[in-house]
Amino acid sequence: MPVLPAARWISWRDVLIAAAVSVTYLVVSALLIGFKTDQLFLVLIFDTLYLASRITRKFILGFSVFIVFWILYDYMKAFPNYVYNAVHIQDLYEAERGIFGLVQDGKRVTPNEYFQLHSAAWADVLAGFFYLCWIPVPLGFAAYLFFKDRPRFLQFLLTFLLVNLLGFVVYYLYPAAPPWYVQLHGFDFIAGTRGNTAGLIRFDQFFGVTIFQSLYQKGSNVFAAMPSLHSAYPLIVFYTAWKARLRAGTVVFGIITVGIWFAAVYTSHHYILDVLAGIATAAAGITLFQQLLQKQPYFRSFVQRYTQLIS
Repeated sequence: MPVLPAARWISWRDVLIAAAVSVTYLVVSALLIGFKTDQLFLVLIFDTLYLASRITRKFILGFSVFIVFWILYDYMKAFPNYVYNAVHIQDLYEAERGIFGLVQDGKRVTPNEYFQLHSAAWADVLAGFFYLCWIPVPLGFAAYLFFKDRPRFLQFLLTFLLVNLLGFVVYYLYPAAPPWYVQLHGFDFIAGTRGNTAGLIRFDQFFGVTIFQSLYQKGSNVFAAMPSLHSAYPLIVFYTAWKARLRAGTVVFGIITVGIWFAAVYTSHHYILDVLAGIATAAAGITLFQQLLQKQPYFRSFVQRYTQLIS
């Protein structure tokens, strides 16, 4: 295959691959969920990094694991989980109140309801900053590993994807409403309910911004509170840092992990039960990945080949 004169290492085959992947993604996305400018932005990033240089190609091929996660998450809009199974609203609320309930004015309430009545500006700000970490921290840590430890970088990303896939399965088997839904709509099921910033609105109001309002307008499914993948992501980062013996990183990521768990409940985005389910999902994904890597030759060969591709 002839190479392009402007860049000796790029062939027309590379250009055709990038074009084919981009067009396929845009067409499928338009058919499933409609066209969005975000899709063009994603295509632009992928094509630019894929064709810019050898190192950027390796970088984006590794980070394609994140891209696959994002695409699958986005496509969930075309297949709402509440179409396939009944949404758990009151039973989950009652379980949370029964197990973790607190007494407020002689009445037993959920921790979310208690925090709603006892919020404080310092806690609003702290919770907001912690919740903003749920994607930047895994992305930043992955970028660090890419330059420091490629094999661990890939294992981290594949574990991240596996945990998400497990979480998505639970979303469809057990659709669940978040605490804020009960606060706004009670126990009645309302299909197509849009996302809500819930307690995070106080962070936006404190700083006069619309960060969380913008983020939650793009949510794929309101009824996907169980498990809390927000709670799972930082735990994967913490575990990987611990395995890599990054002492300072382990401490920092440990604080962020606990902070996100607190913020999830404090802001009424998740019940404690959701957080515990997220922790269990992360633990299951980490364990399953390690088992596959150790006991499945085909999977181990795939990981080794992928590592060579980005090394």
